[in-house]
Amino acid sequence: MDALRIRGGIPLHGEVAVGGSKNAALPIMAASILASEPVWLEGVPQLNDVDTLSLVLGHLGVEVKRQRDGRLKLETVDSRPTRTDYEHVSRMRASFCVLGPLLARRGRAVVSLPGGCQIGDRPVDLHLKGLAALGANIKVEHGYVVAEAQRLVGAHVHLSGSRGPTVTGTANVLSAAVLARGRTTITGAALEPEIVDLGRFLKSLGAKIDGLGTSTLEIEGRCELGGGGYRIIPDRIEAATLLLATAITGGSATIGGAAPEHLGQVLEHLRRAGADVQVDGDRISLSARGRPAPTDIVAQPYPGVPTDLQSQWMAWMALARGRSVIRDQVFGDRFSHVAELKRLGAKIERAGDLAVVSGVERLTGACVMASDLRASAALVLAGLAAEGETVVRRIYHLDRGYERLEGKLRRLQAQIARAPESALEDLAQPPSIITGR
Repeated sequence: MDALRIRGGIPLHGEVAVGGSKNAALPIMAASILASEPVWLEGVPQLNDVDTLSLVLGHLGVEVKRQRDGRLKLETVDSRPTRTDYEHVSRMRASFCVLGPLLARRGRAVVSLPGGCQIGDRPVDLHLKGLAALGANIKVEHGYVVAEAQRLVGAHVHLSGSRGPTVTGTANVLSAAVLARGRTTITGAALEPEIVDLGRFLKSLGAKIDGLGTSTLEIEGRCELGGGGYRIIPDRIEAATLLLATAITGGSATIGGAAPEHLGQVLEHLRRAGADVQVDGDRISLSARGRPAPTDIVAQPYPGVPTDLQSQWMAWMALARGRSVIRDQVFGDRFSHVAELKRLGAKIERAGDLAVVSGVERLTGACVMASDLRASAALVLAGLAAEGETVVRRIYHLDRGYERLEGKLRRLQAQIARAPESALEDLAQPPSIITGR
């Protein structure tokens, strides 16, 4: 396994481009099962999660090939398989997005219950209720969801639960409904830009969908969808992570190729905390000096501050001039990064679905362990600001969602390098104490 070695205390400067959205690319790749002709996707990032889903699709008879120009070609070469492989689906929750397309296109889907980051309870009951409302016969057996239907039938489906709309559930039910007979109305649908992007992709294949970007979707089912080309939206989480990396180091940088319209609440909170943020088309420029003003956030479904940025925001607030309260109303247990940030000198107290962060004047480098994708990013950001050297281990989590993040940070003048963990064993030990005679 690899680790990241970071020399902190260096303000970031320069310009870097953001990549395509992981959270949009994965459900769109899964929805390619619905296409009767080849699909060509632009902007799909080169990530471990993309590789994992490519393996899942390969077992389902969908050939996935990265072209020389960077596009991803997906083509169904065998429409008979209906069962996913546990080993791959258990690695990544987004693999569960094959359930709806597989059921709608082939009449049967046997999909392992999902895995991925350990960030709390994320049930799939709304997915299953939604597909059952469309006429699927659904059972859960031996860790697998078994869904069958000769052809789905349009219905009314509600997809909001106690913590708001289900994003992957909306992806599954929307993808299934486009081939259902008749009209489907989805209420309580997720508003995330990634869901809108999925809907636009489906429409590019010939689906009839109204209401994208609202909580009510109207779908008129088709017998068949075609193929074609589509470009994935920019990754708003990567863009915001790079902005926060600039802010936490007191730097000045521009993030190009972004979609500022997807980051409204995030940019507003950055300004409240004292950062100067300017938007020019698809470029977002940020400069920050000194410690930030303490700024509370509540992680909520879109258009609120994303739960995927909660940990990175906490890293910045660890250096604030006062106390901040950070609450996560999406995944209330998503605080595994707290203990590791405290190793760097942060003062954080956890209470249920919130954390109280008392800002300190400085963080100090240490060896820390990543526990999930976004927690990894938070530790990298904290390491960029900390005095001395920080080593972040288990960065395979980071590689699930960021395409060589260290390379982009180096382009912003960060001192950060990847190395095998085995080469850094000495850094896991406490400093030796030298005594005189």
